[in-house]
Amino acid sequence: MSPPSDHPCLNVLTLSGAWFVRKLKPSELEAAFRKLVENDNEKRFLSITRTDEELSVVGEYQEGATPVEYAEFATWTAFKIAGPMEFNLTGVLAGFVDPLRKKAVPVFAVSTYNTDYVLVPAEKQQLAAQALKEDGWILV
Repeated sequence: MSPPSDHPCLNVLTLSGAWFVRKLKPSELEAAFRKLVENDNEKRFLSITRTDEELSVVGEYQEGATPVEYAEFATWTAFKIAGPMEFNLTGVLAGFVDPLRKKAVPVFAVSTYNTDYVLVPAEKQQLAAQALKEDGWILV
């Protein structure tokens, strides 16, 4: 399934650096937030989602700024759909992950108000980029 449009908001940015995905207990919200923003320069991506079952923490790993206990989880790289996308666009995330599924590239997706971020294991980044290009996505 190729991109739903050739609109520039659907261009794909390959984000640099290592990214972490970590699961914590819901009760660890306050401590995790405090630790993660303590040395943050406010420009790095950070997503914290709490449910009654878990706390999912996703972000850009930066040595010296990100708590050391997140280092072992910093095994991901990230793609960002340029955005911002209007809410009436449908199928964007499905269209994005389908070529990755076909190449057996695991994904961890995070949606924001403006756009979607899709993380892939670092060792699969080149395979993911190639699959997206072959499917018609524009990587910038």
